[in-house]
Amino acid sequence: MLRESDVLSTLMRRKPDYSLAQELYCDPGVFQADMDRIWYREWLFAIPSCEIPKPGNYIVHEIGAYSVVIVRGNDGEIRAFHNSCRHRGSVLCKTKKGTGPKLVCPYHQWTYELDGRLLWARDMGPDFDASKHGLKQVHCRNLSGMVYICLADDAPAIDELAAETARYLAPHDLENSKVAYESTIVELGNWKLVWENNRECYHCSGNHPSLCRTFPEDPRAIGNDESGELTGLQQEHSARCEAAGAPSAFKMSGLGDWRFVRTPLLDAGESYTMDGKVAVTKPNSNLPFRNAGSLLKFKYPATWNHFLSDHVLLFRVTPISATETEVCTKWLVHKDAVEGQDYDLKRLTEVWIATNDEDREVVENNQRGILSPAYQPGPYSPTHEGGNIQFVDWYANTMIRAITGGVTPIAAE
Repeated sequence: MLRESDVLSTLMRRKPDYSLAQELYCDPGVFQADMDRIWYREWLFAIPSCEIPKPGNYIVHEIGAYSVVIVRGNDGEIRAFHNSCRHRGSVLCKTKKGTGPKLVCPYHQWTYELDGRLLWARDMGPDFDASKHGLKQVHCRNLSGMVYICLADDAPAIDELAAETARYLAPHDLENSKVAYESTIVELGNWKLVWENNRECYHCSGNHPSLCRTFPEDPRAIGNDESGELTGLQQEHSARCEAAGAPSAFKMSGLGDWRFVRTPLLDAGESYTMDGKVAVTKPNSNLPFRNAGSLLKFKYPATWNHFLSDHVLLFRVTPISATETEVCTKWLVHKDAVEGQDYDLKRLTEVWIATNDEDREVVENNQRGILSPAYQPGPYSPTHEGGNIQFVDWYANTMIRAITGGVTPIAAE
């Protein structure tokens, strides 16, 4: 099992534009370093805010060693707390989701307000100060209907992402949406392999027949080749959408941890359906035309998203072990859309249910091959896998900065 110093050394010796060393995809020590240095420090997408629309609604989200309760308060604010009672540590919420007027520990019934304040603790003596035993808060921000949490004591800056999210998601009404369907699968692969598979469509034609009916394989359609160029079709589409009040131009953060771009679907496609037409006739956007394509957004390390004219797809990545990753997908439709009237559930979900399962097989085959003693890092395609190069560079740079405290050591020869 590698130590952090070994992880640093391995990253410093990596060959640019090549896949990572074997141990970075499967070693338990590397996995723990990833959790400590990335997953326990970065902002992580957790849930859409519409999933807890009323005071007292809560969802429990688990990341590694941490269990977090995300709850809407009586004031309408969404907050997050460690799912651990301040008495003797019992979990507060035993179920994944629920509703209650207060948060009550099932062990000794210590009772907390929805804002985390301790309200009642039986027979704790005259000197007990309830104000010192409120729930431990987790950083929480609702960015235009997407709830992010951060487990670090000091969370990194998020204001720029918040501003750009508000701008790009303005036409898409997540707050007045609902979850029409949710799918959770476990892929037997490292979380970085899940992301690498997501960041390229080099594999699409050979693996995703349903998705390829509408999604463009040309990496220039989303600025995913190394040239940084966009196709003329993409530029024309972006200009058309921008003129209609829908921000669409390619935008990436300076650190490379998030990106927005609105791309056209093939043949004036309207949605991810088998016939390319909209899946929901009561849309959760105010876009003036159905063929507005898909606003593609990612935020490392936990989410990628598709915002269409008729519905929204939110994907959440959660590492389980060095070779296991949970992928949760949620289909959001307008809160007043009626199944069987405004949308057919099978038609809405079938393309991405199939695509997720195909991606699971791809990732698992990739992991099995990497576990072979014969594996050695191979080159990425500069034409098709610029997104992989960008992701791996982000991962390596983030880990190196975190391990060294921001001081980048000289790379080994």
